[in-house]
Amino acid sequence: MKRVLKFIPAIVLIGALLTAFTPVEKTAVKCLIQLTNYSGEGAYLIVSIVDADNEYVETLYVQGKDSEWYSEITEWWKFYGKNRPNIDAISGETISGGERALSVLQIPNDKIDKGYNLRFETSVEDQGYYADDIQFALTTENLKAKVEGKGFIRYVRMLPQ
Repeated sequence: MKRVLKFIPAIVLIGALLTAFTPVEKTAVKCLIQLTNYSGEGAYLIVSIVDADNEYVETLYVQGKDSEWYSEITEWWKFYGKNRPNIDAISGETISGGERALSVLQIPNDKIDKGYNLRFETSVEDQGYYADDIQFALTTENLKAKVEGKGFIRYVRMLPQ
């Protein structure tokens, strides 16, 4: 019996490691972002998953690679700035007023239809910041929708792959 008890911590550790490294299944969703017609600098844009309490869960996409300006995206910065994970694989160049960008968001399946929201926040130098330029429930139905913005984003059109 004592021999068996010696192995229990190792078995628990192995189980925990296997669980920690289980890949999360994701759904690829094309996301077309159309900005309003404004003049000035390009918009920094963040796409995040937030929970029902509007707490950040995960950053899906960052438009704007100059990290010196990230702190100007104040709500997201409170989340991202603490850890500063590497976001190179999910970032792209800013786009200016009237332009559009197409990206593919990798959305974890365990967040769809589970009470989470997709938040798009925007910031343009000397022109303002919208913490929730667009925010909507992360549902299967909404991942096929066109959603109007209230700041620098005219609309976002989602299209599952």
